[in-house]
Amino acid sequence: MAQQKEAWGSRVGLILAMAGNAVGLGNFLRFPVQAIQNGGGAFIIPYLVCFLLMGIPLLWVEWASGRFGGTRGHHSTPFILDSMDKRKFWKYIGVFGIFTNLAVAAYYCYLESWTLSWVWHTITRSFAGQSQDQVAGFFTDYVGLSSAEPIIFWVICLLLNTWILSKGLSGGVEKVAKIGMPLLIGFGVFLAIMAVTLQSGHHGAVNGGSVGLNFLWTPDFSTIWNMKVWLAAAGQIFFTLSVGMGSIQCYASYVRKKDDIALNAMSAGWMNEFVEVVLGAAIIIPISVGYLGIDKVIEMTQSGGLGLGFRTLPFLFEQWGTVLAIICGVFWFGLLFFAGITSSLAMGTPWMGFMTDEFGWSREKGAWSFGAIVLILGLPTVLFFNYGVFDEYDYWAGTVSLVVFALAEIILFSWVFGMKRGMQEINSGGDIKVPNAFGFIIKWVTPIFLLVVFLGALITPLNNDWAGAFQNGWQLDNSSIIMKITNNGLKEQIAAAQTAGDQATVDNLQTTITYVNASRLLLLAVFSAVAYLVYFAYRKRIKEGRFA
Repeated sequence: MAQQKEAWGSRVGLILAMAGNAVGLGNFLRFPVQAIQNGGGAFIIPYLVCFLLMGIPLLWVEWASGRFGGTRGHHSTPFILDSMDKRKFWKYIGVFGIFTNLAVAAYYCYLESWTLSWVWHTITRSFAGQSQDQVAGFFTDYVGLSSAEPIIFWVICLLLNTWILSKGLSGGVEKVAKIGMPLLIGFGVFLAIMAVTLQSGHHGAVNGGSVGLNFLWTPDFSTIWNMKVWLAAAGQIFFTLSVGMGSIQCYASYVRKKDDIALNAMSAGWMNEFVEVVLGAAIIIPISVGYLGIDKVIEMTQSGGLGLGFRTLPFLFEQWGTVLAIICGVFWFGLLFFAGITSSLAMGTPWMGFMTDEFGWSREKGAWSFGAIVLILGLPTVLFFNYGVFDEYDYWAGTVSLVVFALAEIILFSWVFGMKRGMQEINSGGDIKVPNAFGFIIKWVTPIFLLVVFLGALITPLNNDWAGAFQNGWQLDNSSIIMKITNNGLKEQIAAAQTAGDQATVDNLQTTITYVNASRLLLLAVFSAVAYLVYFAYRKRIKEGRFA
């Protein structure tokens, strides 16, 4: 069996890598849209409450679990969780910590490759002279695979990720974090200054940058008690901190027994919040409102942040002249690329740690096998993007699985492993002492938060009208997990198209259902395959006398 020799080179490198794991495309594309759709400035209240009562506790739990397992020779969640209790089923709960990273990396690398492509097209002036509709059409043609270019950039991006991973933690991941994170923040500060200093009438802007900021942060306190807003805030915390994935436990498993984790976890978490709340909110919305006006931005945010980020900003940058268009385009999509790659690298390490621990694979073999799996698993998201395969991966692996795994791991940590041992593990070697109040929060408040989030997603009422559901009877919304499983939303669209006599739409939707169901079966097959590997590894441990 190969001996595990991976380790972090420095504390700064570890914090930057952890922050890079958390800082992703969602910080810049998803957060501002969520804020607009959920009460503007008022959204920050449930958002920060969720960060303090759910995000920070989960960070401490995952760092502590990772270090606890790592000191016992485990570097992936199946046997990290197994080491915390004698009951055998925990290792199979830990399968989520490998499965989620493989499945999310499968579509995330494709999204990451778009940023590389847009940097290239910015430099080669592909967007020069194009109207906003033409820039939007460029995006539509791109994901529609009108040429082989998307596949080429995707493969390049995947090879780059795999090559960096093959260099190990200190030689690959840590170096990228040390270069990428400062560049990301530098690019972000430059673009934020450009955005907030935008003046009405200059370069064709119809509004100043302050109009966009006011629009984003003007609080609508009537939303503050809306269940939908709190679920959105909790979901954003999950999305932005990368908790519930298994990658934090993996990174933390390589710290030494007496290394600080309490302050390190806080540092990485707050760095992510600075990037998201301060920089993420100060770029895309002020620039978009400056040129498009508030009504148009509201319309475009209905489809998420991708519409603004890729379909619109290249056109808006062109209004600033050739030099600034190139600089700002490279900075914006370069910023998104660094945000993406520091996250996708973290997704490779749980698989590599598992294969090294259990089967003695070298890190190079582990890295290239990860790349091969992501290539095969990600191909449907590239080829059938317009049939919803990309979104299915994101929903089941990148959303539902995170909540399920986080709920299970915090129950294990607080109720099975025990809060007394848990707080000792969190505080061991710490440069700060975590207040005892967080012991209560981790044991009671965070699990209840997670349970409410899961149930809220499982049985979301029609139109997210929670008050109406309690008063008038519960009718499920098509966005609920139960209705998603039955494809109810697609079936309703088919029925409407049949009524209208639109056979082409009916055929397209029926094909979509086929691909959606196939993608779910594929994800289930991957989860089952990882579970079998865990079972095989466990039997191998017994045979070799290496009990977990």
